[in-house]
Amino acid sequence: MTNTARMHDRIRNYSPLGGSPAIFVAAGAGVKRAVLLPVRGRIQCAIVLAARTVMSAHDIRSAVRPDPDRPMVDIADYVADCRIESKEAYDTARYMLLDSLATAMMAMRFPECVKHLGPLVPGATLPGGARVPGTSHELDPVQAAFAIGTQIRWLDFNDTWLAAEWGHPSDNLGAILAVADWLGRKAEREGGQALTVRDVLGYAIKAHEIQGCYALKNSFNRVGQDHVILVRLASTAVATHMLGGDKERIITAVSHSWIDNGALRTYRHAPNTGPRKSWAAGDACRRAVTHAINAVYRGVVGYPSALSAKTWGFYDVAFKGKPFEFERPFGSYVMENVLFKISFPAEFHAQTAVECAMQLHGAVVGKLDQIEKVVIETQEAGCRIIDKTGPLANYADRDHCIQYMVAVPLIFGRLTADDYNDDVAADPRIDALRDKMTVSENLQFTRDYFDPDKRYIGNSVQVFFKDGSSTGKISIDYPIGHRKRRVEGIPVLLKKFEAAMRGHLPVHKVTAVLEATRDPAKLDAMPIQQFLGLFTL
Repeated sequence: MTNTARMHDRIRNYSPLGGSPAIFVAAGAGVKRAVLLPVRGRIQCAIVLAARTVMSAHDIRSAVRPDPDRPMVDIADYVADCRIESKEAYDTARYMLLDSLATAMMAMRFPECVKHLGPLVPGATLPGGARVPGTSHELDPVQAAFAIGTQIRWLDFNDTWLAAEWGHPSDNLGAILAVADWLGRKAEREGGQALTVRDVLGYAIKAHEIQGCYALKNSFNRVGQDHVILVRLASTAVATHMLGGDKERIITAVSHSWIDNGALRTYRHAPNTGPRKSWAAGDACRRAVTHAINAVYRGVVGYPSALSAKTWGFYDVAFKGKPFEFERPFGSYVMENVLFKISFPAEFHAQTAVECAMQLHGAVVGKLDQIEKVVIETQEAGCRIIDKTGPLANYADRDHCIQYMVAVPLIFGRLTADDYNDDVAADPRIDALRDKMTVSENLQFTRDYFDPDKRYIGNSVQVFFKDGSSTGKISIDYPIGHRKRRVEGIPVLLKKFEAAMRGHLPVHKVTAVLEATRDPAKLDAMPIQQFLGLFTL
């Protein structure tokens, strides 16, 4: 393919969020960058992603280093150069930060989470290091990234992104907050300039965008890999820049991230579902900060064809020889459209199913023994991930079982994190009701799920009784955390945040936190280490 052909392969019309089309403008053949003309002033820049990445034709006997793979360069260009101007993206990022800290505080009620949050070995603390919210731990930024990432992800109650690949982009805060706090406290001691909360929000927007744009067209789950590979990728890129790395260092760090390959999804699926899924993102954050430190402070060598190298590169080893595909350029689309888990700590493909079950609770609670069957319709992804039969071994099994997540609200009229515990699961009515459930794919739900202008996560639930009667069929296309329900959802998110703070922090800390987060402009201007200090014990 000629350079001119490559240019035309990359440059294409783009209509962000269903708005008026914008055109990628480039000058000259062989152009590697393109500029996105503003659409209603919302996105000021975007880095063009190669629509197709040509596999390396490099002679495997030659020691001549090729140019870096284009996807790695695109990430470096975006992280280092792109200026995010979208008010909606920053506003959503601010809510995302509060929501993530809420989930972290809620996780502190669970000893299985808390045991992971300290130093890797006893005594390996770092006074003046990065702090773990809701604790007194001060750690090196690598271990702090693991701890914070684990807190945020533990209850499966932070934000979500669903496409060809699934994931939770706020997982990246494990790395971002750990590095930011460590740098901020260092700057305080040395008279330097600390990052502000707004700086951190900007890095979060970019981490969301990298993870989410890769997820739109590239299914890592189809090759057995866990989505945290994209957490490691995005966190590596932004953490390297936070530490002072230039484009070359970002490319180096990202190449190491790809060479790591990916964790298997074994721990997310029957018959092996287990709690590693609750700390897998923390592990990815830990590895990301390691790569960033090695690239910036150690000057390690990078691997330019980490993706495309014949036989030994990621594409050939792990992706069936296929290069990555991209639907849109990097901008701020993912943060603007991210899904919040607000009402229920449930795997996101089941969120609307839980809402349906809550609506049906009053009609069935007095007739549980008369139920003949419960019919659930979901998306293709829901069938693949959370349709489970048989005994559920632990809470991680239960919060990834759509039948369990529907049975609990039908019986109790609620679904909380505590409902995945052994004592609740021991109620025989839950498994009895699960045995009466059928789960099938609704093709329209699947189509709407992949439609970039919708991104719905539809489910329906209907209960049939032994006397031949039935409830109505309750269908919900998108949950309260969807972008189309922001006005309805944000007040609920803020209540979730305040309740989580009151559930773990001392009263004087709660007061300080609520005061600091009341005014967005003042919060944005706050040095990040001062903000995170409000959450320490």
